[in-house]
Amino acid sequence: MALAVGTKVGPYDVAAPLGAGGMGEVYRARDARLSREVAIKILPPSFAQDADRLRRFEQEARATGLLNHPNILQVHDIGTHEGAPYVVSELLEGETLRDRIGATPLPVRKAIDFATQIARGLSAAHDKGIVHRDLKPENLFITKDGRLKILDFGLAKTVGGEALTEAETNTHGMPGTGAGTVLGTTGYMSPEQVRAQPLDHRSDIFSFGSVLYEMLSGRRAFRGASAVETMSAILKEDPPELSETNRHLPPALERIVSHCLEKSPEERFQSARDIAFDLEQLSGSTTTHAALTPARASRAVDWRFAALGLGAIALAATAFFAGRRTSTHVLPEFRPITFQRGLVAESRFATDGRTIVYAAQWPGAERNVFTAQPGSPESRSLQIKDTWELIGVSRSGELAVLLTTGPGPGRTLARVPMGGGAPRDVAERIFEADWGPDGTSFAVVRAEAGKSRLEFPMGKALYEAVYLDNLRVSPRGDLVAFTDHPIVNDNRGDVAVVDLAGNKRTLSSGWSDIRGLAWSPDGEEVWFTATRMGIELNLWAVTRDGRERQVYRAPGNMQIQDSLPDGRLLLTVGRTKPSVFGLAPGETKERDLSWLDWPWVTDISADGKTFLFGEQGDGGGPEYAAYVRGTDGSPPVLLGKGHALSISPDRRWALVLNLTAPTHFVLLPTRAGDPRPLPRGNVAQYHWGSFLPDGKGIAFIGNTEHKAPRLFVQDLGGGDPKPVSPEGVATQGSAVSPDGAWLAASSAAGLALYPASGGEPRPVEGAIPRDLPLRFSGDGRFLYVRGEGRLPAKIFRLDLLTGTREPWRELGPAGASEPAGVTALTIAPDVGAYVYVFASPETTLYEVSGLR
Repeated sequence: MALAVGTKVGPYDVAAPLGAGGMGEVYRARDARLSREVAIKILPPSFAQDADRLRRFEQEARATGLLNHPNILQVHDIGTHEGAPYVVSELLEGETLRDRIGATPLPVRKAIDFATQIARGLSAAHDKGIVHRDLKPENLFITKDGRLKILDFGLAKTVGGEALTEAETNTHGMPGTGAGTVLGTTGYMSPEQVRAQPLDHRSDIFSFGSVLYEMLSGRRAFRGASAVETMSAILKEDPPELSETNRHLPPALERIVSHCLEKSPEERFQSARDIAFDLEQLSGSTTTHAALTPARASRAVDWRFAALGLGAIALAATAFFAGRRTSTHVLPEFRPITFQRGLVAESRFATDGRTIVYAAQWPGAERNVFTAQPGSPESRSLQIKDTWELIGVSRSGELAVLLTTGPGPGRTLARVPMGGGAPRDVAERIFEADWGPDGTSFAVVRAEAGKSRLEFPMGKALYEAVYLDNLRVSPRGDLVAFTDHPIVNDNRGDVAVVDLAGNKRTLSSGWSDIRGLAWSPDGEEVWFTATRMGIELNLWAVTRDGRERQVYRAPGNMQIQDSLPDGRLLLTVGRTKPSVFGLAPGETKERDLSWLDWPWVTDISADGKTFLFGEQGDGGGPEYAAYVRGTDGSPPVLLGKGHALSISPDRRWALVLNLTAPTHFVLLPTRAGDPRPLPRGNVAQYHWGSFLPDGKGIAFIGNTEHKAPRLFVQDLGGGDPKPVSPEGVATQGSAVSPDGAWLAASSAAGLALYPASGGEPRPVEGAIPRDLPLRFSGDGRFLYVRGEGRLPAKIFRLDLLTGTREPWRELGPAGASEPAGVTALTIAPDVGAYVYVFASPETTLYEVSGLR
């Protein structure tokens, strides 16, 4: 039934027609009550004449309305208008997957992205007991921002589950098909649907495989000259090999498609969640060599990992299918523990060997500690407030956590009963900790004069260095394993152990990225997740005498959390795609300035027109890549290799840290010219650097061998660096006053101004612990700092004359919520310009068995 513009349908005002098909007409309408636009589908009046069919429609529409998932069309309301049923849903802007595909294959990365979203939406529906039964490109909608939505849940089912006709299934009216035929969706039916057998969620998995096949090949998996021939192909034939039409297709992806298209439901994937997981592990690797390779034989999650670029580990289903005819390996089994979208950080096994304790942050909520058990999708919150990091579980079942409260640097270590209760403070200024095997003592990494000091037990110093992470005590209590890093908050480094006499040994070195460490189940090896190149972290082991081996390899990223003597592990798997946003001078709307896969912005010119950034992922390579780009969105210019730090006042040079050993500063020209390496003198490690306002020198934070970090200045005309501050200055960054006389930096005493010529520092009034200096105002009166917290990134202006502290700006995309966050930023406050990196991580916790 056609409706005129202005017609009142319940509380909705019809604004314009959107389309029509065998299932009725669709209109744009306005809901004046909530001041929003919606879509209304008016169904054929015949629906209202069939009581059983109408009842089923209402049940399915209500059930679909319960699904609150970003990859499923949100249903708002149902009703009847002049005897015709209608359904009200969110209004989408974009195109269907049918429109996007046409007859051309999609790029592999884009197909994986869309398929992953479809699988997530199906998983959410199947968890509610809802089977779609009409999955096809016409019922998959791509919004303008790249979000894929599954449409028409529940509306394509008939009583008894018999095969559907075009009139019953084709809501978009495909060309060349008519009511009463099965040509509209025959090519996407499952074998059991063709046979009119009872269906379950595995029917959707077959249809999903058909859609994914078409995305990758540009043609249908099953298509005959007639509906009968098409149905016969579905029952008896396999589609042509995808590799025949797409030579660049990863073999693992083709195996996923084939596994979905098994004729027998028992031989297919048994859940859409498994498919989503397997696709995620391919999201960071789409080469023809992306096959799974079993090997022969933890600290708070970093944003780049929880990042990262979250590919994932392959599930046993994919590994089995990949190698079931040729491999005799015993393949590992992965059991998901968490199911919500968000950030899962540290996790540990409890003393009963079954309960799992983990820290996590779900969107819109504060980080907390939860308990869960394999086989149950539900977790219980322990309601431990102000949790920054879960440290571990003692033999007596007591938890150790780091709290957000306490003086910086470092955090407050506290003990908490697992059954509930308030935390009891143990020690302050702690970066990392672990329980001793006796369940009462602690090994800690403590902030000490700008360095990291390892103590075990607390108070007994065993080793001191620039930056120590991932601390774990051996099961026998005779060694403490850790990762040793030459630069603070940089994941490059070595795996090392220290004994109780303070004898430190490096077991494995040369890693460009290390995330997570635990002792092996038998306590004879240190297991860790790391890479020497790129951003894909795999599982490695090193013996106490330094013999190294790979335990497990898969496309994607993982982080080891804990192990048990029976061989079970806890692994987190994460994915993130950071984005760069910026505001140019005089503009009011942010611009997306993203480039490659893992950006890090470091500096912006005083006029706000040019910014410096680095690419630190696969695109930048293990030595990173430095770029300059205009905030107006002009194309970036590659300067060369190195960790980008600062751009000169005249914008002719960029200061970068060359990461090849021994590390050293290099000036890269932004125009014509040759790179200029700078003498390093006796500096052993560099942490931050910036040009002085006259462009004739630099200031930086570094340290000499076995010493704590301090401020240095260096004349670019020649000469070695000169220290200008006491040791113990923090390493996260500094700011230079416009006249070059003062350097703002943090220390254990707080934020202070250090004379660039040397001398006593001057405390900054109005600063609070963990303020990070960003930039001085052009007249030198104000210092802009970033306060603690990732989202929004809160920037404050400190008046250096009065000590007044006032908010300047909050950065972060509108509508974003924790655990997403702003990971790096740079500002030009005098012109109101800025650039920042935004990352939205997703991680999942798995219990893994079968790894040796």
